[in-house]
Amino acid sequence: MDFSLSEEQSLLQDSVQRFIQNDYAFETRQKLLQTEEGFSRDNWSRFAELGWLALPFREESGGFGGGAVETMIMMEELGKGLVVEPVISSAYLAGKCLEESGQTAHIEGPLAEIIAGTKLGALAFVEPQARFNLADVKTTATAEGDGFVINGFKGLVLGGPSADLLVVVARTSGEQRDTAGITLFLVDAAAEGVSLRNYPTVDGHRASELTLESVKVDGSAVIGTVGEGLAILGKVIDYGILAVSAEAVGAMEVAYKSTVEYCKTREQFGQPIGKFQVLQHRMVDMFMEHEQSKSLLYMAAMLLDEGYNDEARKAVSALKVQIGKSGRFVGQNAIQLHGGMGMTEEMAIGHYFKRLTVIDTLFGNVDFHLKKYTQAA
Repeated sequence: MDFSLSEEQSLLQDSVQRFIQNDYAFETRQKLLQTEEGFSRDNWSRFAELGWLALPFREESGGFGGGAVETMIMMEELGKGLVVEPVISSAYLAGKCLEESGQTAHIEGPLAEIIAGTKLGALAFVEPQARFNLADVKTTATAEGDGFVINGFKGLVLGGPSADLLVVVARTSGEQRDTAGITLFLVDAAAEGVSLRNYPTVDGHRASELTLESVKVDGSAVIGTVGEGLAILGKVIDYGILAVSAEAVGAMEVAYKSTVEYCKTREQFGQPIGKFQVLQHRMVDMFMEHEQSKSLLYMAAMLLDEGYNDEARKAVSALKVQIGKSGRFVGQNAIQLHGGMGMTEEMAIGHYFKRLTVIDTLFGNVDFHLKKYTQAA
C-alpha cells in the first residue's frame, strides 16, 4: 500500500507547516488566548484565503473537494501548533451539516459564507444527560404554522462565543432516546430567545452553554429532512472525530519530541537524564504510542475516503479509543519527565497535555467508543 503524499497533498502540508513555523509561535498563541475572542480574525481570513476552510467540502458545494486524507494532513499540522482558531467547530461540524443537507439554499447561502470566512458556525448537539449518545435529545422543536418553535438547553457548544450561525439539534417527534424524530435547524445566533453563557475551556478554546426559549424559525431553517437528522449528525461527528484525532497525533508528536530534547539537556547526578535507561524506555514507549495512533489514523482516513459505511464507522471508533489511551500516556509522561515545571503556563508542554486531555472526551471517550466498537463487531 502506498502511503506517499501526492503533489497537492504535499503542498497543503507545506503551507500549514510554514504558517505554524513562521506565524504561530507558542508565545503568539498565548497572546491570542488573552484577547476577547481567544483567536485571531486576521488568521481566520488567512485560512479562508489559503483555502483551508474550503478543503473538506465538495467542489459542487464551493469547496476544494478534499477528503478524509486531506483533512488528516491539515489537522495534524494544525495540532502541532495548538491552533485555537475554530476550524473544527465552524467548518468540520456546522459547515459539514449544511453540506450534507444537500439543500441549495443552505449550500449557496450560509455554507458559502463559512467557506469565505465571513461568518462562523457552531454545532449545538451536546446535552448534559446524553453521555455521548447522539440520539438522547431533550431539546424540542414544535411545529407552529409554517415553522417551528425551539426550546431546550445545550451544555457544550464548541466555538459558540464567536458563532454567527448555530446548527441546533432538536427533537420534533418521538421519545427522548428514539433514533427517529431528530431534526437539525439553522438558527441565527442573534435570534430572539437565544442566549449564550460563554466560557474558556481548559485547553484554551472557547465554548458556550446555549439556552433556547421559544425560538421561532421558519420551515427553510430545517437542515435535511424533518425527523431524519440523526444520520447527518452521526456522519458529521465521525468526520469531526477524524479531525480532532489528526490534531491529537500532531500534538503527540510535538510532545514526545520536545520531551526527548529536554531530557538531553536536563542534568541529574552530573549527566543528562536522557542517558538513564529507564527513561529511554519511557520515551520509546511514547514514540510507539504516537506511531500506533498515526497508523490507525491513516486506516480510518482511507476507509472514510472509500465510503461512509459500517467498516469506516468501526475504524473511527477504534481510532478514538487509541487516541484517548495514547494521548493520555504521551501527555502524562511528557509532564512527568519535564518535572513540576511541565505544568507551568510558560511552558508549552503543559498546554499540549491539556489539549490531548480535552480531545479524549470530545465526541465520546475511550469507554464509550470501546463499547461502540465491540457492539459493531
